[in-house]
Parts: sequence; C-alpha cells; structure tokens
Amino acid sequence: MGDNSAADERHRARTQRHKEIVDAKIAGATENRGVVLVHTGNGKGKSSAAFGMVARALGHGMHVGVVQFIKGSFSTGEETFFRRFPEVEYHVMGEGFTWETQDKQRDIASAQAAWNIASGMLNNPDIALVVLDEINIALKLNYLQTEQVLEALRNRPVMQHVVLTGRAAPDALIEYADTVTEMRPIKHAFDAGVQAQKGIEL
Repeated sequence: MGDNSAADERHRARTQRHKEIVDAKIAGATENRGVVLVHTGNGKGKSSAAFGMVARALGHGMHVGVVQFIKGSFSTGEETFFRRFPEVEYHVMGEGFTWETQDKQRDIASAQAAWNIASGMLNNPDIALVVLDEINIALKLNYLQTEQVLEALRNRPVMQHVVLTGRAAPDALIEYADTVTEMRPIKHAFDAGVQAQKGIEL
C-alpha cells in the first residue's frame, strides 16, 4: 500500500509539472492569425491529414477552398464527400500522376491552371482554409516557382489558413511555414502487393 501511495504521489507531481508547462505555453500563445502548414515526406497520410482539417473547419462553419494539383485521373472518396458541401469550393486540376501523363508540357499547363485558381483563393478573405493538395510535387518539378507561391502566402488575408501537401517540399517553403510535418514510411500494404483500397487510399 505504501509503495502505491509513493508511486501515486510521484505521478501527481509529474503531471502537475507537465500541466504547469502546458499552461505556460498556452498563456504565452497570444498571437491570433492564419497559419501555413506543410505536410511532406514519403509516407502515407499527407492529403488525408489535410482533408481531416477540412472536416474540422466545416464543423466550425468555415468556408474552404481545395485545389488538387497532379492528382485527377480517378475520383476519390474525399472529392465525392466534400463536394456535397456548399461551403467547399473544390477543384481537381491535375490529369494524373506524371508517370501516367508522360507529357511535361501538358502537366505544366495543368499546374499553371491550378495555380490560377489557387491564387484567387489566396486573395479571398471569405475562404478561411485553403488546401493546396500535391502542390509540393509541382514545385519540385518546377512546374510552378516557389517564390510566386511564397509571395501569395505572404499577401493572403491575415486570418486565412493554408495547407500545402506533397513530397519534397522546398526548403524555402518549409522555412516560411508555421507548422511542418514529415510523414515517414514504415510499412505500406502496396509494397506487399495489396491494391489501393476505397476509403483508405481512394
């Protein structure tokens, strides 16, 4: 019994210290503005995390803009679902992955068309959350210029949040962003020969 009491007291002391640290951080977070998030890395979940934020934003009654770069040759569950909401402006601008199209000039034209829509969203204060899905790939391949994207991010409405997804996010974008998450692959069913599954990858 005595050992349990001592262990309980140590636990209480640790959690109290942790609470004090968290409370201090919360008290110190006084700035209120839109944030830029980058989801990058070779692991699964970059777009999935972004669309989870779309659902969260809708729960708060926010208006959302989505532009999908690169992807577009097949319908996805998130597109089918979020198109049901009038609060979501959803554009699929890619023509499929680059290894499918095999046409660089067409891919560049698609990326530029997508950026024209995205840049309009980044000028619209009525859109609280903008998701630029797979834009990092377009930047990596130089279909878009990183500086033009950064300039639009710098000049967007002050309370607008932006999520940029895709592998190989450029260093300048990572440096500018407020929150950066790198998805790291450990295992993937596809590598074991399992097809992409509805509700999981599609």
